[in-house]
Parts: sequence; structure tokens; C-alpha cells
Amino acid sequence: MSEKQSLMQRNNIIRAAVMGANDGILSVSGIILGVAGATSNTGTILLAGFAGTLAGTVSMAMGEYVSVSSQHDAQEKVRLQQTEALEKDFDSEFKFVQQKYENAGISEDLAKQATSEMMTNDPLVTTVRERFGFSLDNILSAKDASLASLISFPVGSILPMLAMYLSPINIRELLTFFAVTVALVITGYVAAHLNGADKKHASIRNVLSGIFTMIVTFTIGSLFR
Repeated sequence: MSEKQSLMQRNNIIRAAVMGANDGILSVSGIILGVAGATSNTGTILLAGFAGTLAGTVSMAMGEYVSVSSQHDAQEKVRLQQTEALEKDFDSEFKFVQQKYENAGISEDLAKQATSEMMTNDPLVTTVRERFGFSLDNILSAKDASLASLISFPVGSILPMLAMYLSPINIRELLTFFAVTVALVITGYVAAHLNGADKKHASIRNVLSGIFTMIVTFTIGSLFR
């Protein structure tokens, strides 16, 4: 495995872990606050949170596995398609790449030289990159992403349940709300850092979605008290 691919694998695992933890925090906080709105029984609240953790863990892990596996399937289809195209009409593929560079403002001679060098080195990788916009070298592990989610979702879900369990009963919903909000700021910031997005906006967006979820579920739960 190349250094570049190894780095991408690590980033993919970290991404899956951060998103798994974020979903664990958000999902389970919504569940337990919704149940807390309907009943003051701590056992019932935590049981609901535990059930949500189990369901969410399996769902998140399988979702990651299916998502990355589907990406692999699409890449493999493109690989076979371009392998066949190169075998049947190499010149057309060559001209496509050259023309693309010329359209980008590169002179005809330089575009032809660059295309010749890349097509000589690895025509399949070159044509896939130029036609479809991704590299066949960047193959991510579905199993690793799934395992990261499998671990991180329940880890994230522990926070709201601990906050609910350890807080004084008269203010436990408020303290849980506060703890979850702080946690969502952190996961939103980390996710934005990994994706290269605006950290402030990502954190605010993550917190607002969490606040909305908690308010809605608690309000609906309160209707059944």
C-alpha cells in the first residue's frame, strides 16, 4: 500500500469514527430526552437509550459497509469498462485525454506530450481519472469503516446516557442538553477539520441540528406524560 493510499485509509477510518460518534450522541440523546419527556422513570429512560444504541450501532456499521462497498462496485465497473475501451480503441482514449488538456488551455504540443507520458505510464488510471474524476489507486476499506462506526457509535451514545443517569433528577434533562451540545460542537469541529470545511459553520450546523432534535423529541414525549 502506498503512503498516499495509507493516509486516505486512515482519514476514512477517522471520518467514519467521528461521524459514528456524532450520530451516537445525537440519536441517543434524542431518544432518552424523548422518553424523559414522557416518564421520570430512570430505568425506562436508560433502557430506551440502550435499545437505541444497539439499533444505531448495527445500522451505522452496516450503512458504512454498504456505502463503501457500493463505491467499490462502481469503481470496479469503471475499471472493466475502461480496460475494454483501451483494448478496443486506444487512440480514441488518447485523443480524449489530450483534447481535455487542450480545452483547459494547454497548447497542443504540450498536451500531446503530457498525454503520451501518462498513457505510457498507466493508461487505465489516466483515462479513469480524466473521464470519471477519481483515481483507481484510492480504494478504501469497507470493513475498516464499518468497524470504526461499530465502535464509535456506542462510545458516543454513552455520553447522553451518563449525563442523564448521573445528573440530579430535577435538572437532568437540562444537564443532558448542555453536555450533548458541547459534544456536538467538538464532533462538528473535528468533522469539518477532516473534510476541509468551515469549522465554525459546521459546528454551528451540527449543534443546531442537535438542539432541534432534542427539543422536538422532548416536546413530543411530554405530550404522553
